[in-house]
Amino acid sequence: MSDTARKIAVIVALDVAGYSARTEADEAKTTAEVAALRSVIEGIAARHAGRVFNTAGDGFMLEFGSSLGAVEAAFELAERCEPKVRVGVHLGDVVVQPNGDLLGHGVNVAARLMAQASPGSALVSADVRRTIRGPLTERLVSRGSLKLDKMAETIEAFALVATAMAIVAQPTSAEPLLAVLPFDNLSNDPEMQYFSDGMSEEILQTIARAKGLRVVGRNSSFQLRGADKTARKVASELHATHLLDGSVRRSGNHIRVTAHLVDVVNQTTLWTERFDRDLTDTIKLQDEIAAAIAVALDVALSLNSARSMVDPIAYELYLRTLRPTFAPEEFAADIGLLEEATRRAPDFAAAWGRLAVQRVRALLFRPLAERPALQKEAVAAADRALQLDSKSGTAYLALYWLESPLGRWLERQKLLEMALADSASGNLAWFMRALFLAQVGRFSDAIACAWDGYMRDRADPGASNQPGWILVRAGRFREARPLLEAVLARWPEAYYAATNLILACAHEGDWNAVDRLIDPERLAKFPLREFSVVLGYVALLRNPSPEARQQVMSYVRHRFEQTGHLDIQLLMLAAHFCSIDEVFEIAETADFGLLGDEDDRVGPIFDRCAALFQYPYSTVRRDPRFVRLCARFGLVEFWMKTGLWPDCADEVPYDFKAECEKAMAEARRA
Repeated sequence: MSDTARKIAVIVALDVAGYSARTEADEAKTTAEVAALRSVIEGIAARHAGRVFNTAGDGFMLEFGSSLGAVEAAFELAERCEPKVRVGVHLGDVVVQPNGDLLGHGVNVAARLMAQASPGSALVSADVRRTIRGPLTERLVSRGSLKLDKMAETIEAFALVATAMAIVAQPTSAEPLLAVLPFDNLSNDPEMQYFSDGMSEEILQTIARAKGLRVVGRNSSFQLRGADKTARKVASELHATHLLDGSVRRSGNHIRVTAHLVDVVNQTTLWTERFDRDLTDTIKLQDEIAAAIAVALDVALSLNSARSMVDPIAYELYLRTLRPTFAPEEFAADIGLLEEATRRAPDFAAAWGRLAVQRVRALLFRPLAERPALQKEAVAAADRALQLDSKSGTAYLALYWLESPLGRWLERQKLLEMALADSASGNLAWFMRALFLAQVGRFSDAIACAWDGYMRDRADPGASNQPGWILVRAGRFREARPLLEAVLARWPEAYYAATNLILACAHEGDWNAVDRLIDPERLAKFPLREFSVVLGYVALLRNPSPEARQQVMSYVRHRFEQTGHLDIQLLMLAAHFCSIDEVFEIAETADFGLLGDEDDRVGPIFDRCAALFQYPYSTVRRDPRFVRLCARFGLVEFWMKTGLWPDCADEVPYDFKAECEKAMAEARRA
């Protein structure tokens, strides 16, 4: 008779983040910390009906009787343990040893998930997620399919998102998910498609303000047109529970809108109505349709009191600008349309907010000398929008974007929260939120936020790129590559995704893939535009010879001596590949603002401070002088006032928080 038995168990695996670096810096201190941690772990396990069944060095293996208890314990472990731990949770088959130890595939999967978790966070397998119910599921955000190390299988994983950084709670499964499809254009003029699409998008944005109702993102729902607009397609591709569809017929200044609401599960029509209106009543009509949907779905809808009758020509001009835009020439065209719209309708808040955002996006591509005047115009548009509608998310987003990328973190955080409170700010606000989190060093939360934006609108190329952008900079190249490859397969012109994929392949040493992406014929057709600078970085990764490193350091010295300015990305690159002592010495007095010459490549994204926390530069962060550098950008003040510490605080071999306190004391004395 065998001394072992098999069973299904919920396994929690955890280890101490940065254990090797800590041990190298101070072995005695690290050993004591891990020993003290054991009692904390055992106490948390016991509270949730679990037990520690194995330990080895800094690793702990736990067993729980229920998935809910395991996930609750995992969340508490991730939040409470100091030093920070990584946690993986899986439900699977295990072999029970005579001494109570557990072995087998279930244990291995939990350990592999743990290895891919960020410090202070947990990854939960889909098998565990499917077996739990209740409020805790609202804090589980899908990370997609992960390839586990040394295993052939992939597994869908979910991350536990901490409430301290959760922007908007994930809706429960009981909430309906509505897909607003693009209304059919029944007008004789096919050029009027923009009008019916614009009407649909405005209805979508109005309905999105309803509490207890989720709405599929525009780019995802608008991909279904014509014969594809079936209940089965909506259910299978968009995972929606309801769809709103209809048609728009315009004749002169008169429109006829037909709309219907369908339960895609039962394939029954819940509501249908036909509206005949003048163009001057268009906004009122959108509110009527949104209100009818809210009643049919039994949700509370708060309509914007600032909405009123708008000049029909102004409204038409505004609708023409709602399409997704990425190129500077498109921004310029939109600005012209919106300026005319606001001239004709000076009380049209939505047009002013859209004008502010497009002016900001346009100025980021202009020479630095031209930006003050353009910024003044953008601020004026945002201020006017807020005068008319104090909750204008697009106006707050524009003001956020105009803030310095090297400071004023508390002010920027508040503006971003105001933007996210209004659904009209769209997925762009979610990307800005993910970028903000990366800039303050919280990459684990940035990944969660980027995934959230992606799940809201999977057909948006920008939203699809977001998780890959963050994952590459967090050093999780294996996870990032399939995401970015999927973006390029669908949108080969997405140069920002191509840039991120080039970096991921280069860091993994897949030079064949890199060469395909930077092939001159491909770049001629799909240029990297403002991100072409990445080619120099890739060349250095491919050939980090002493001569190449010296060229980088020589350029840093020359630029600093000639201008007094340095770019953060360049600084971190030089510190990593060249002389860290010389770089820190230069950083003490360098100016990190924009100089305005041809080397100031900003483009649409202010990500400069994010470079401080990117994966390749861990050696720089392990030097206590790194904290003083962060203090120059106001980051230390932000961390100490908010308690939102960067991920590296638990990874470096020194007391990060104590160094921050010293840096703040020095700043007060200065």
